[in-house]
Amino acid sequence: MRLSRYINNISGLQLINFLRFLTFLIVSIIFTKIPLSTKQIGDFEMMMFIANLVSFFWVTGIIQSLLSIYNKNDVFPGIKNDPDRKSPEIFNAFLLLLGFSIFLFILGQVSKGHLYVYRNMREIPHINLVLWYILLNNPTNLIEYIYILRNQSRHVFFYGIASYLVTLLLIAVPVLLGYDIDVAFRGLILASILRFIWLIAMLKKYAEFKISIPFIKSHMKLGIPLIVSSLLSGSAQYIDNFLVALNFEPKEFALFRYGAKELPLVVMLASGLHNAMLPEFSTSPDLRIVLARIRHRSRRLINLLFPITIILLIFSNWIYIHMFNPAFRPAADVFMVYLLLIMSRLVFPQTILIGLQKTKPVMVISILEIIFNTLLSLALIKVYHLTGVVLATVIVFLLEKFAMITYVYVEFKIKPEKYIPIRLWAFYSILLITLFVLIDHRIIKIY
Repeated sequence: MRLSRYINNISGLQLINFLRFLTFLIVSIIFTKIPLSTKQIGDFEMMMFIANLVSFFWVTGIIQSLLSIYNKNDVFPGIKNDPDRKSPEIFNAFLLLLGFSIFLFILGQVSKGHLYVYRNMREIPHINLVLWYILLNNPTNLIEYIYILRNQSRHVFFYGIASYLVTLLLIAVPVLLGYDIDVAFRGLILASILRFIWLIAMLKKYAEFKISIPFIKSHMKLGIPLIVSSLLSGSAQYIDNFLVALNFEPKEFALFRYGAKELPLVVMLASGLHNAMLPEFSTSPDLRIVLARIRHRSRRLINLLFPITIILLIFSNWIYIHMFNPAFRPAADVFMVYLLLIMSRLVFPQTILIGLQKTKPVMVISILEIIFNTLLSLALIKVYHLTGVVLATVIVFLLEKFAMITYVYVEFKIKPEKYIPIRLWAFYSILLITLFVLIDHRIIKIY
């Protein structure tokens, strides 16, 4: 059978996200098998954490607003239906991504020497390398979405394989040859340079180099609520990391970061579905068709990811002992709680709100979410230590999705069953929670 039958915009984005997750999972395994010290691993994880912390929200907001506005805007209305056109929208989105990256690079250079992590007030490790990675890597997030907007999902497949294979080699080879973590991070920066060159070539081919202040204003009017909501809702994970960094030593921070390794798999596959569905709200003539597609495709994700999650839950202790090393067994406790986040990740009311360009309710709900998450995390960390901050996030994320589902129903009269396979989701969720309780209370033990 031809590969093209199985590659579409959704599967293409999900593949990219999965390859990103798989690449850094393999890197994590290599780091523990060499072995590097937990301090060295903790430094690398902190560098990645800081780079993602200052970037994830505005990159997400700019790209998601581009997906919504690309085929439906008032600035370039006469050319949106031409599939072969060179796009000024793509070029202006690139300018926004580059502008934000340059601003952070300059701000970081000015602030060097005053940025600290961990409770002993250590400086961010290798801050110069982190800043160069921020500058060069963030604009390259646009690449796969250019392919998606041009309906070239096969190119996403080949780009993802090539890009992350090179990334893996450039990170792993230096440490396998005995070099320190900073050299591995330089390899990551080199991979970003190669992707940036790829992006420039794509812009020459697909973008019209035309600066449009009206489009940038329109883009940011839609994007700012998404940036704020992404900052607030996504901050839950980063608050978890900050609370751990402020209350524990680098060794515990490394354990915590390794315990969170499953969550990106679920998030990335779910976000692939979410982002790929956004353009359909502006191109499909019937909202009911889009809702049915969300329901059908989320059902497929539920049937795929819940069984995987259940298996990982059962064998979590064994996995951490044998995949990494016995010193990382405590990370399995964090890992098991993170697995519960799948319950909130695989329902998509936010896709409907953003697709209909109703971004302000998303922002308001996110503000409430971050307040509750912070308060609950501070309370539970005193009782459950590392796992307490994760448990708070699980609870608050479920409340966030419930609030969005309620808003969609009240405002648009869209019943949850129109886009959520409720019975299937409830069955797997109850099964997952039951197994978690049995394993957490040591009624089921597998080592």
